[in-house]
Amino acid sequence: MEDLISQFTFFSDQACYDKAFDPSAIEDLMNLFEVEAYKSWAAIELEQQNEVQQAEIEMKQAEDYLDSVMESAMDEFRRFEEEMERTSKKEMEELVETAERARKMGKLMDKAASVASKRYIEAAMNSATASMKSAWKGISSNRVHPS
Repeated sequence: MEDLISQFTFFSDQACYDKAFDPSAIEDLMNLFEVEAYKSWAAIELEQQNEVQQAEIEMKQAEDYLDSVMESAMDEFRRFEEEMERTSKKEMEELVETAERARKMGKLMDKAASVASKRYIEAAMNSATASMKSAWKGISSNRVHPS
């Protein structure tokens, strides 16, 4: 391109000072400028296409990496969720077992309290009956208790 510019400068100087200068020489030079411009444009367009392809490749790699990282994170989340599910299920089963044992213990304590209450009532009734019998014997024998 610099050669063309120097030739153009030479031809333009020659056109100014030489009356026999052929203007078709400048026209040929202008055609060379046009061809050179098209070559530059094609080279830039090719370079741009290469950059676009490279950017698309890098974008695809970034998307693949992101997909991989997201899949790993989801797998880890699923494992965590399953582990939490197992742990909570185990804890719930332990709580149910503890509650069942407490319920059974409560029933046993209720039965024991009922039995103890009945025995206490029986003992009290027996004691009252014995006291009444003793008092009745004392009245029927006409004896007075010294107290």
